[in-house]
Amino acid sequence: MTRTASIKRNTNETQIQLTFSVDGEGEAKLETPVPFMTHMLDLFTKHGQFNLDLQAKGDVDIDDHHTTEDIGICLGQAVKDALGDKVGIKRYGNAFVPMDEALAQVVVDLSNRPHLEIRADFPSQKVGTFDTELVHEFLWKLALEARMNLHVIVHYGTNTHHIIEAIFKALGRALDEATTTDSRIKGVPSTKGML
Repeated sequence: MTRTASIKRNTNETQIQLTFSVDGEGEAKLETPVPFMTHMLDLFTKHGQFNLDLQAKGDVDIDDHHTTEDIGICLGQAVKDALGDKVGIKRYGNAFVPMDEALAQVVVDLSNRPHLEIRADFPSQKVGTFDTELVHEFLWKLALEARMNLHVIVHYGTNTHHIIEAIFKALGRALDEATTTDSRIKGVPSTKGML
């Protein structure tokens, strides 16, 4: 079974085409008008051992908000669709990633109950031209559309770029663990009998 999904989203604000494969080789083909988000998605893909093919256009003449948000929406939908009935998955994932002086932890539960908890202070409001508040926006839309419980904890860090980079690497690794199949699991890992 190939765990892959493709999503298209066309609005007056953005045009996005995305194909996501859970069982990949860490290959990212990314075209977005938000360079910092492109960089973060590349890291996420590489560290999660996913494949991600993304072409995004958006109204970045206004700001990066709509494009970043809609990429999160599309990626979340693709994760959900690619996992299908979730039979045999581990469901939970946890990863700590250091990036120089910063340490981030991401914990994932593919529970079908979307929730985001984020404990992170970004020392600066921008990295280059990217508004750091958009990290929350992206993660919330990803969690909502993937229908996952997502917890992000930055234990410490002083460089905003390093903090966000550690988050995205940890996100990839935690999601990789949660989506891994285990032959011992019969059906889905829930006493409810469904996720």
